[in-house]
Amino acid sequence: MKAVIMAGGKGTRLLPLTKIINKHLLPIYDKPMIYYSLSTLMLADIRDILIVTNPCDIDAFTSLLGDGSQWGLNIQYKAQDAPKGVAEGLIVAEDFLNGEACCLILGDNILYRDGMTGLLKRIKEELDGATIFAYHVNNPNSFGVVEMDDESNVLSLEEKPVYPKSNYAAIGLYFYDNTASEKARSLSPSSRGELEITDLNKLYLSEGRLRAMPLGRGAAWLDTGTHASLLDASHFIRTIEDRQGLKIADLDDISKGMGFVS
Repeated sequence: MKAVIMAGGKGTRLLPLTKIINKHLLPIYDKPMIYYSLSTLMLADIRDILIVTNPCDIDAFTSLLGDGSQWGLNIQYKAQDAPKGVAEGLIVAEDFLNGEACCLILGDNILYRDGMTGLLKRIKEELDGATIFAYHVNNPNSFGVVEMDDESNVLSLEEKPVYPKSNYAAIGLYFYDNTASEKARSLSPSSRGELEITDLNKLYLSEGRLRAMPLGRGAAWLDTGTHASLLDASHFIRTIEDRQGLKIADLDDISKGMGFVS
């Protein structure tokens, strides 16, 4: 399985911080934001990774991460010429994926959960269609809302509904079979002029092949799209690292623990 990190966009909600720097290169406490999504993929035992970003930002990502060989990874880069939606990233990545199943992750999402490696590996092994991740929130009408049955089959998806059918928000981590790029090509732009990831997920839902993985009480999902959430994420990472004496998203440590490097 390969992976795609979506790390483009203009980061307008974080201006003026993002006027001269891609938001995924901003620090979350003691490391760049992009490290956290990379660490999630590494814990899923995925080593072939494409970073999709703005044309002007490829050099900065390359300077930071290189080709990933220092962590036993194969990192490549491709430009998304304009912010035309998350689902378009699968079209940009089509040649890289070369007909393989994939994991798509947003570069500004931070996940923290005990036993993450086992969970992600199980999702990969049991993948049939698509699997999305859901997190219980107290303000679901601010998110894409997932309604599930008792077996985690998705019943409905709604974007920022006035009357949510559940308190579970769809977060920016998706596992897709090898038809994802083809399905993305069949989408029509939304009113925002973008290919919406929710519309892609609805195609899998219409086939009866969309499952959700609800993250329980012991998990933390941090969105870093605003100044306040950026600060909250840094405080969270600092608290955990200071209390445990262990680093979160330490790519050197993860690469050794996963056996990617000696």
